[in-house]
Amino acid sequence: MARAVVGARPSDIKVTPIIERHPGRDALVAAAAEAVAREILEAVARSGLCRVALSGGETPRALYARLAEPPWADAIPWSKTQWFFGDERWVPRQAAESTFAMVNDALFSKVKIPPSLIFPVPTDERAPRAGAAVYEATLRAQFGRVPWPEFELVLMGLGADGHTASLFPGDPALAERRAWVTATRAGYPVPDRVTLTVPVFAHAQAMIFLVAGSSKARAVAATLAGPSDPTRWPAQDVLPVAGRCLWLLDAEAAALL
Repeated sequence: MARAVVGARPSDIKVTPIIERHPGRDALVAAAAEAVAREILEAVARSGLCRVALSGGETPRALYARLAEPPWADAIPWSKTQWFFGDERWVPRQAAESTFAMVNDALFSKVKIPPSLIFPVPTDERAPRAGAAVYEATLRAQFGRVPWPEFELVLMGLGADGHTASLFPGDPALAERRAWVTATRAGYPVPDRVTLTVPVFAHAQAMIFLVAGSSKARAVAATLAGPSDPTRWPAQDVLPVAGRCLWLLDAEAAALL
């Protein structure tokens, strides 16, 4: 399948998402674990490697904990999977607000993942912009000389305000079309963030959104069924331009579709 022209606006060439509704949180997390494991196994079978960009949040935490349990802990080829972060809050790596700390507690510390395959955002740099530059250099070292990295799998969430990763409505970071990683400032409880940019997300080979709860229903409906307005609903812009896109929703999040 043809890839996007570099510099093209992803929202103009997005693929049609597949939407799955699940009755509750447990069913949602179980479906997400199966989908993630399937994507990893298929990527490793194709090319011997799967590069995953992770998201934060309470529902992803439950997903990561499920992946650390049988049968997935035994099925996933951990030594052939690289783990990156779609975004990170600008806090020390051990802080309670850190996405890395959450994933490490729920997943990394529970399974046999070689530390060399984990790539946290360097929040020990002097400032978010410096951290973004260092993380972009890390990605470029791993993906090589390509216009945009193509993650085999990207995990995404959706905020009640419409943000995804650390791309918030109206933020200047939404317009970034050159850098792979950028600093941004928005959101609670930690305003300073580092995030992958819209074109990086949009060039994913597979993307899975995991969304739960009634507070997300309006954002889900606006993103998937409303008119195109990616400045207000950033998730519209990050949908893959040629890859697969799966939205896993519980009944409450899907209520307005």
